[in-house]
Amino acid sequence: MSRNIIEINDDAFETEVRNYGGVVLVDFWASWCGPCLIVAPILEKIAEGLSGKVKFCKLNVDNNQRIPSEFGIMSIPTLIIFKGGKEQDKIIGALGERELLKKIEKYIV
Repeated sequence: MSRNIIEINDDAFETEVRNYGGVVLVDFWASWCGPCLIVAPILEKIAEGLSGKVKFCKLNVDNNQRIPSEFGIMSIPTLIIFKGGKEQDKIIGALGERELLKKIEKYIV
């Protein structure tokens, strides 16, 4: 995993996402999910380019059920963009780099 992406769990969600004042993208994923594995290198590239502007987190849905349930995660990959701890956008399924970057950039001040 990229040094620009933080692996979080249900317990760390409060600190890393809800209490963070800036923009956070959380990737809800699982190791057995093919589309998740396709999105992973795209996220790593984007995270490197947006380092210092957006915090990128991954939350494994197999190991953590509380937060995915709270946000109604029914399909993976699901990416949720937060700003100031509040959900701004939800992306379900795999997107290409350009489309994903466009969605993220509109939340960067």
